[in-house]
Amino acid sequence: MEWIASLVLLAGLAAIAVVDLREMRVPDALSLPVIAAGLLVSAFGGRLPEAGLGAVFGYGIFVAIETGYRRLRGRDGLGRGDAKLLAAGGAWCGVLALPAIVLVAAASGLAAAMAVPRFRQGAAIPFAPFLCVAIAICHLASASGG
Repeated sequence: MEWIASLVLLAGLAAIAVVDLREMRVPDALSLPVIAAGLLVSAFGGRLPEAGLGAVFGYGIFVAIETGYRRLRGRDGLGRGDAKLLAAGGAWCGVLALPAIVLVAAASGLAAAMAVPRFRQGAAIPFAPFLCVAIAICHLASASGG
C-alpha cells in the first residue's frame, strides 16, 4: 500500500515540476492535493502531528523568506507556490526533513544555475523542480528505512 502512496506523490511532484519549468508557477490545483494526500497518508500511518507541523513550518518558513527578500530587494525571489510545495514536503516527510529538503533543493538549484548558460545570464530559475526532486529523495529514503 505504501508504494501506491509513493506513486501518487511522485506523479504529483512530476506534474508540478513540468508546469513550473514551462510556466514559472506552481498551480494550487496541483500543490494543494499533494499537501492533502500527504496529511491523509501520514494520518493513516500515525504520523499526523509531525506531518502537520511539517506542512505549517514548511509553508511559514518560505513565506517568511519570500516576504523578507521582497522587502530587502524590492522584487520577488520565491513564490507562494514554492511555499505550498515545501508544505507538501513537510506533510509527506515530516517537520524534521525540512532542512534536508531545502538543502538538497538549494544545492541542486545552485548547480543548475552554474551549469545552464541562460541561468548564468540572469534568467529566473524555477525552484519547484529542485524542491520536487528533494522531496522525492527524502520521501523515498524514509520509505526504504533510510
